[in-house]
Amino acid sequence: MLIAFHKPYGVLTQFTPEPGSEFRTLAEFGFPGGVYPIGRLDADSEGLLLLGDEPALNARLLHPKQAHIRRYWVQVERVPTDDALRALEGGVTIRDYRTLPCRAWRLDPPPDVPPRDPPVRTRRNIPDCWIALELTEGKNRQVRRMTAATGHPTLRLLRVRIGRFDLPDDLPAGRWQVLDGPARNLALG
Repeated sequence: MLIAFHKPYGVLTQFTPEPGSEFRTLAEFGFPGGVYPIGRLDADSEGLLLLGDEPALNARLLHPKQAHIRRYWVQVERVPTDDALRALEGGVTIRDYRTLPCRAWRLDPPPDVPPRDPPVRTRRNIPDCWIALELTEGKNRQVRRMTAATGHPTLRLLRVRIGRFDLPDDLPAGRWQVLDGPARNLALG
């Protein structure tokens, strides 16, 4: 079984709460027994989270050697220049790691996404912009660190694609749906 879940802001990508955490968990969304998250999204990130009941799918879908694309829509402070986008594409150094090359572009027009609860912090005198990033790796908080490294802190982050799986347009935050066919038979390409 493979499930697409539109993870809302403020939800941990785990079923067990962390002691003292104010964040919600996957346990409250009524998933069938025996499924687990494939990959992670930080509590302050939103969008497509896959859950499955086949352990090998995690490695088949998310290992960088498989080169399955993960696409993110990222609202950032200021409008990135072409040079900033090229820097993202070429790879940036975050901490002691250089990110792999990726694709980066401005989303014009910006995506039509519902407002976030709580609202995104905005500043009157600093514009924001939506960009898309396509990565084949997924280090902890990588997208946020990449945009910050180019001078464009992330305000909002939504994952909209993993491999060939897109976040369904008609799937609201906090809802999930079973994808067709057994997970082991789904082509990931």
